[in-house]
Amino acid sequence: MPKMKTRRSVAKRFKKTGTGKIKRSHAFMNHMQINKPKSAKRKLRKSALLSKGDTKRIAQQITYMK
Repeated sequence: MPKMKTRRSVAKRFKKTGTGKIKRSHAFMNHMQINKPKSAKRKLRKSALLSKGDTKRIAQQITYMK
C-alpha cells in the first residue's frame, strides 16, 4: 500500500503539541473587528485545542507532521 500524503491545507491550519494533541486557531478574526468587543478579540487571539470528535479525522490527514 502506498504512503498516505499529508494534506497541505490541513497542515497549515493545525499544529501538534508536544503531547500529541492538535492545536487550532479561532475563527472570526479576519475582518469586521470594529463590531467586536475588545474582550472577545483578545480571547480569539489565543489558540485552542481541537475537540475530541474532530481529532481522529484531522490527525489522520496530518499523519507525518511532528
